Amino acid sequence: MKRSKEEAFETIVKLVEVARKHFTERGYAESSMEEMVAEAKLTRGALYHHFGSKKGLFQAVLESIQTEIGERVEAEAAQSDDPWEQLILGCRAFVAAAVEPRIRRILLIDGPAVLGWDAWRRMDEENSMRHLREQLQFMQREGCLKPVPLDAMTHFLSGALNESALWIAQSPDDGQSLEETMTVISHFLKGFDNDKVRNSES
Repeated sequence: MKRSKEEAFETIVKLVEVARKHFTERGYAESSMEEMVAEAKLTRGALYHHFGSKKGLFQAVLESIQTEIGERVEAEAAQSDDPWEQLILGCRAFVAAAVEPRIRRILLIDGPAVLGWDAWRRMDEENSMRHLREQLQFMQREGCLKPVPLDAMTHFLSGALNESALWIAQSPDDGQSLEETMTVISHFLKGFDNDKVRNSES
């Protein structure tokens, strides 16, 4: 039984790995299930058994990408002990990851188109937006963030980050566009800095 579970896990990992490469290079519409299972040295039945359909496989790939981005955001934010710097580093890590060629097509273009906006937004809320809200909630609890409605702030900032990533991905100089985006985000967020409380504690 244990070996069967290990084999099933290995099959899932292999299919997701191969599918991610195909979806990145060709896009969802042009990716062939037959070619993916052939490259993975598996059967089409294995794909249907574990994912139900090509769309189900795509969703699994997107979930793995969102998990990867979440881990990168947390790792970058952890480099600082300052809550505001943690937020800025996290925002930068998200945008930088989202515009990478091996991520952006699946996350930003095919994701909403294939799964639909409702499903895509729900997945975004369960991953990136959840981490963002937790950071904002922590900052508000620590007195760093002005008492603004957290849900509204989370959705507003998340939307800005997603739209910025789309813009950067289409920019001829994505490095410069990333720096410009972070300049704007940093200036924007300063307006929510509860500096009076921070100054009184220092």
